Amino acid sequence: MKYSFPAFENGFVRAAAATPALHVADCAYNAQQIIDAMSVYAAQGVQLVCFPEFCLTGYTCSDLFLQQTLLKGAEDGLAAILEASRGLNLVALVGLAVAYDGKLYNCAAVLCNGELLGLVPKQHLPNYGEFYEKRHFVPGMAEPECIEFAGQETLIGTRLLFSCKQLKSFVLGVEVCEDLWSPVPPSCALALAGATVIANLSASDETIGKAAYRRQLISGQSARLLCAYLYADAGHGESTTDMTFAGHNLIAENGTLLAETAPFEGGTAMTELDLDRMMQERQRNTTFMPETAGYTRVEFELPPVELALTRQVSPTPFVPQDTAARAERCELILRIQAEGLAKRIEHTHAKCAVLGISGGLDSCLALLVAVRACKVLHRDPKEIVALTMPCFGTTKRTRSNAEILCEALGVSFAEINITNTVNSHFADIGQDPQTYDVTFENCQARVRTLELMDYANKNGGFVIGTGDLSELALGWATYNGDHMSMYGVNAGVPKTLVRHIVQYVADTCGDKQLSDVLLDILDTPVSPELLPTAEDGTIAQQTEKLVGPYELHDFYLYYVLRFGFGPAKIYHLARTAFAGKYEPEVLLAWLKNFYRRFFAQQFKRSCLPDGPKVGSVTLSPRGDWRMPSDACNALWMAELEKITL
Repeated sequence: MKYSFPAFENGFVRAAAATPALHVADCAYNAQQIIDAMSVYAAQGVQLVCFPEFCLTGYTCSDLFLQQTLLKGAEDGLAAILEASRGLNLVALVGLAVAYDGKLYNCAAVLCNGELLGLVPKQHLPNYGEFYEKRHFVPGMAEPECIEFAGQETLIGTRLLFSCKQLKSFVLGVEVCEDLWSPVPPSCALALAGATVIANLSASDETIGKAAYRRQLISGQSARLLCAYLYADAGHGESTTDMTFAGHNLIAENGTLLAETAPFEGGTAMTELDLDRMMQERQRNTTFMPETAGYTRVEFELPPVELALTRQVSPTPFVPQDTAARAERCELILRIQAEGLAKRIEHTHAKCAVLGISGGLDSCLALLVAVRACKVLHRDPKEIVALTMPCFGTTKRTRSNAEILCEALGVSFAEINITNTVNSHFADIGQDPQTYDVTFENCQARVRTLELMDYANKNGGFVIGTGDLSELALGWATYNGDHMSMYGVNAGVPKTLVRHIVQYVADTCGDKQLSDVLLDILDTPVSPELLPTAEDGTIAQQTEKLVGPYELHDFYLYYVLRFGFGPAKIYHLARTAFAGKYEPEVLLAWLKNFYRRFFAQQFKRSCLPDGPKVGSVTLSPRGDWRMPSDACNALWMAELEKITL
């Protein structure tokens, strides 16, 4: 069962782009089709529905648009729709011709709960190819003017915005068909004036290749304007005298196509729009500069609703679900990491690169990257020195995998057993070697880093860091231990993606020995191996049992850093994404743990070594994320305490 949560409270609006079947010039029939559709959508929780251009008359009426009977029929049809919309609690956009002040306008009527909020006329009239709209219509006026239409007094003009009182991030702007295809679409100015949603009432005839271009155009415009974009296309019922119409409806949000109906297949594109996300994106984008002068806002009211999201909320936001896209991302990340490391090796004139190899995922990925960097530089992989440093918690499995991996990759491999050094250090500071506390663990991590640094120093090299983005977020690293290196190649890669990159190499390397060891490393529990092994010689310390599942923490990290969402919204999204896998109290407990650790461990992130940014989320203090190490998390924890399961 899908999880329903307060949609408005979390910035979600359910929207639909629809193509009702129509009869050309039969306004009464078309109005009833629209009324019936609106009732169905309202029952489905839709709060915004966009119908096509001229859906009350049909786009293909041609010179019938000059007939007063048709114009009066369209106005009467809109009046009937307005009356039927009372109590439906949705905003609807209906296309029709409007006669005003001796001219004819191609308009979008915007209505809500029986009120005609405004009429938005088309600005760019196509008069080329199969289109000849200037034969009948004139471009819309910029400044809004008062008009009496369909029994109500309202505004007509292109500079209108429609704003929801209950959800401040829901601001609607409207353009009509060709407006989008013009060199400078009106939606650009509408978005800068505050519109987070652009609705386009369209009648785009279908020709070869046009659907793909239309899809790219709408996705690109939503990305450029940091908005949601609804596109409702004319379809079945239009005249086929000169053209055919496919009802190609699309909904995009910030460059991502959320919903689509295939051309000629009918149906409705329906999904939820995350409007708070659009506001967050605009706040962080300093080149998105608002310009509200000259625009009139018309307010409307909608009651808050609870919705079960139909749009996908991926439980692995860092990892593409599509196999081909995932492989492409893995390859790109490896290339970014290798190029960054190669530049650092070249610039420092390092004779060798040194890293600690544990037999775990992170050091495995770092070594794979180092080998690629050598290829970029046309250097012998033997110049990479992988050191295994066994101690109390090292298992035969990880030690063996480390050696096999190095052999398969052709890098230099050496062992430095640090047990004696650690015991000597315990004696120096008075640490009881039978007390398995944080000092017991951290001493080993710092000794390992000491060995790596000194080995690199002695051999004219530098140390490659292996820690990943997820560990940096949680502070799961020993300060001045594995936290430190000369270059952290994995610093921008979250743990959930590390696994897929290693899997990708295993699948594509074409070397059975390498593939087999990579698969076994993938099958090994994540562990720092800082506590003595279990009686059967297996790993006794498993990271995810201590800090929580990395898939949850990566989910939380993505929405905290990428969008700045609050704890309550992240919790609700997690309940949607992980429904049936984690109980609500488990999600909430680990979310609280995430915030505690994230705030408490900033001091480690404030002095990180350099490392390449690979995605939109990074914790580098010189990159995307900066915060004081002594910031208080009280506000976030207080919001978490208000959440009811």
